[in-house]
Amino acid sequence: MNIAAKIMTRVRAHAPGTRAFTPKDFLDLGGRAAVDQALSRLAKAGDLRRIGRGLYDRPRHSAVLGADAPASLDAVVAAVSRRARTLVIRDDLAAANAMGLTTAVPVRPAYVAARKIGDVAIDRRLVQFHRAKSALIPWIGSPAAPIVQALLWARATNAPLDAAAATIRRHASKGAKSALARNLRALPAWAIGPARRIVENRAT
Repeated sequence: MNIAAKIMTRVRAHAPGTRAFTPKDFLDLGGRAAVDQALSRLAKAGDLRRIGRGLYDRPRHSAVLGADAPASLDAVVAAVSRRARTLVIRDDLAAANAMGLTTAVPVRPAYVAARKIGDVAIDRRLVQFHRAKSALIPWIGSPAAPIVQALLWARATNAPLDAAAATIRRHASKGAKSALARNLRALPAWAIGPARRIVENRAT
C-alpha cells in the first residue's frame, strides 16, 4: 500500500467534516517530502480538500448549500493545536461572554495558546491565535481556564471585580469552580479574593 492509500485509510476512520489534518499527522507513514506529495495528489484528485496552508480535510456535502460544507472551525483549531504541540483555547472575550460578563463576541474567531502561533486563513476567514497572558498560562487545559480568563477580561476592562465574581459564580460549572479552588495559589494576588468568592459554596 502506498503512502497516499495509507493516508486515506487513516482519514476515512473519521466522518467527513469532523477532523482536519496536517502533514505531521502522517509523518509516521513516510518522509515529509513524500507525505507532502501524497497530500497534494489527493487534493488534486478530490479525495481531500486543501482548506488552508498545510491543512486538509475530507469535506462533508451539505444538502442545504448544494455543495461542500465549510471546514469545521473546531477541527481546524484542533489540527493547528496538534501541529504546534500546544494547547489552544478560545480567547478572553469569548470566555467573558460565556461567563455572563458581556454580550460582545469576537469579530473574528480568536484563540490563545501558551506560545504564539501564526494566524490561519480558512475559507476566507482569518482565525487568530494569540499568546496567552502569563497569568493564564498555568490554567490552559484546566476546566477553570474560562473563569480565569473572565477575571482577566474584567480587570483589563476596569469592570468591578466583586460584581464580576458574583456573575461568574452564577455561570461557572461546579467542575470549573472545583478546579479553581484546588489551585488558587497559581492566580495573581489581585485575583485571589474574587476567586475565593467564586468558589464559595461551589456545590450550587
